[in-house]
Amino acid sequence: MNTSSSLSRSSISLACDVDEGLSDHASLCSIEFDGLNDPDNPRNWPKRTRWLVTVIVSLFTFISPVASSISSPSLPLIANDLNIPPGSVLENMTLSIFVLAYALGPLIWGPLSELFGRLPILQLSNMFFLVFNIACSRATTSSQLLVFRFFAGLGGSAPQSVGGGTVGDLWSPEERGMAMSVYSLAPLIGPSVGPLVGGWIAEKLNWRCAFYGTSIADGVLQVIAFAVLRETYAPQILRNKAKQLRKTTGDSRWICKHEATYTGIHWTTVIARGLIRPLQFLCTEPIVQVFALYMAVLYGLLYLTLTEFITVWSVQYHQSPGIAGLHYLAIALGSTVGGQIGARVLDKLYRRMAAKNGGVGTPEMRLPLLMGSAMTLPIGLLIYGWTVEAHTFWLLPDIGVFIFSVGIGGNWLCMQTYLVDSYALHAASAIAGVVSFRALAGFGFPLFAGWGNSILALITLVIGCPSPFIFYAYGPRLRAWSRVASVER
Repeated sequence: MNTSSSLSRSSISLACDVDEGLSDHASLCSIEFDGLNDPDNPRNWPKRTRWLVTVIVSLFTFISPVASSISSPSLPLIANDLNIPPGSVLENMTLSIFVLAYALGPLIWGPLSELFGRLPILQLSNMFFLVFNIACSRATTSSQLLVFRFFAGLGGSAPQSVGGGTVGDLWSPEERGMAMSVYSLAPLIGPSVGPLVGGWIAEKLNWRCAFYGTSIADGVLQVIAFAVLRETYAPQILRNKAKQLRKTTGDSRWICKHEATYTGIHWTTVIARGLIRPLQFLCTEPIVQVFALYMAVLYGLLYLTLTEFITVWSVQYHQSPGIAGLHYLAIALGSTVGGQIGARVLDKLYRRMAAKNGGVGTPEMRLPLLMGSAMTLPIGLLIYGWTVEAHTFWLLPDIGVFIFSVGIGGNWLCMQTYLVDSYALHAASAIAGVVSFRALAGFGFPLFAGWGNSILALITLVIGCPSPFIFYAYGPRLRAWSRVASVER
């Protein structure tokens, strides 16, 4: 082996051995990070850099949900301009079809990020979203708007799954709670910020301006992302190192272990295996199945509330679209409080419980917070439903929605962190399975508005409250049984 290469290897650990899986029994030189303190490992980047990347990815995750809901106050205007029957399913679909694309997109983007790295997938998907979001502003028929909205949602869905994996790449379990709270906040407050801004757009401007505004904001964010974002996925970083060494030395034996996994396998098979992984998780992993079901209920309730809010405040309380949109602050503030306070409690509990366990943390140490926050959901729903039905003072329904949103923020933070801790390098696929399933509820619930809040509260009580206790007791056994849950966190 030529060791005189000019390429610096200070951050590369080398281990040469024989790979019996190769027909020529070639000796391979495996590339790994050089110990726990290797500066090329994303978890060892300066904290400022890690936070900068986290914030940019979180903003990607934020702008897409804003675009998904910003047109909701303008639905009557859109229906009038595009000859859509008012109050029809078609009118509601112009809003919710964006979320339907969330069911498909993560199944594609999440696995691809584990094959080609986070960076190209995030950049490509966001530009895809930007192009079709601009197209929405130019739609002249309902069919055009539905198609453009669907493809915009397809592009905007990538950060919903890839972003969680990126946070896991950057932060160790002991630090992960706070970073995950920033990321988890985006898909929760985004749908409520959209109508807050969209209400004033509907009142003062043309509905097309809603799409102009989100496109301009996303375009600026994309320019910043080109300058700031770096690859965070460790296998891809090591693949790039191996590729550079092969090019510099002319020696084809340089390889990382993740490349070796796919040696001799056709690239189409590799991609097919990656794309099917989230569906495998949904079909075979009890952890993913239960969290997907629970999160589907929460996300469906969130979008049902977003769809009905304008009607509640404009029809029952006789408020203008701009004033009615201000009530979405209850959702945004509740999600923020649930996520930010939850993050501090989550990290504190995790460190304390890990210390009592000999310094060893487990994913189940994320669940005590979930046990408490799950109770806020049925309580908030009951307060909101009963006070609206009784036409009480406007602040009381907002308090109910605030309490409900606190639960959504806290619950999603706990569940997403638990998934990242449990599935490590395959976290993007696990989250993709959950995000895809929850998106179906986000699409479907608003189409069947009118369900009683008492019934919805009962659903959250039956599904949500027992789940953390069950996983706390049986989670280690389920993870030991799983073939993909990892001890590398």
